[in-house]
Amino acid sequence: QVQLVESGGGLVQPGGSLRLSCTASGNIFNSYTSSWYRQAPGNQRELVATDTPGGSTDYAGSVKGRFTISRDNAENTVYLQMNNLRPEDTAVYYCNAKRVLRTTQFQYWGRGTQVTVSS
Repeated sequence: QVQLVESGGGLVQPGGSLRLSCTASGNIFNSYTSSWYRQAPGNQRELVATDTPGGSTDYAGSVKGRFTISRDNAENTVYLQMNNLRPEDTAVYYCNAKRVLRTTQFQYWGRGTQVTVSS
């Protein structure tokens, strides 16, 4: 069973930056699509950014140009660099790794890290 552990959350002022990390217990990110999701109180979990093993990235419109997802396969770690943070970015951020092999989906979630943007 693969475990994902997020870190790097915290309290930051509007306009500030944070870098989230997600470290896997196994070497999976070279074959799994990695994603960051977030969930604010009262809201559904939403997809923020995705990085495929081939290196294709995609972002939610609300974070495009401000957030960057990246991977370090040697460190089994995925990052989310968040710049120019806004109060509406406040949420619990979750790391996700997913792979479909034939007809079977393998998916893992981290427990989340809180990001609070407030003055």
